[in-house]
Amino acid sequence: MEQIYTDTAKVLKAISDPKRLKIVDMLSCGELCACKILEAFHITQPTLSHDMRVLIEAGVVIDRRDGKNIYYSLNADRLSAFHETLKHIFEEKADCICHRKE
Repeated sequence: MEQIYTDTAKVLKAISDPKRLKIVDMLSCGELCACKILEAFHITQPTLSHDMRVLIEAGVVIDRRDGKNIYYSLNADRLSAFHETLKHIFEEKADCICHRKE
């Protein structure tokens, strides 16, 4: 369970930045070229690259290269698992950590 907490915290940290959360929201409509994402912000390309790297390393986003362009999309499988993990954490259950006696 500790690894689940660590992985979940990594995703939460990645999306806790308002700009990165907005990027995730933008990608919820489908794959976007980095140039389209960049147009929505007043930031430099290296800054966008850093934010995208954080999202990729957290497993939230997938990237693919097509020629000179990089396209980003949400990692649906990872986000589905993340959603289920949060649901599990926020609900009371028989094996809940709060029932353990240490």
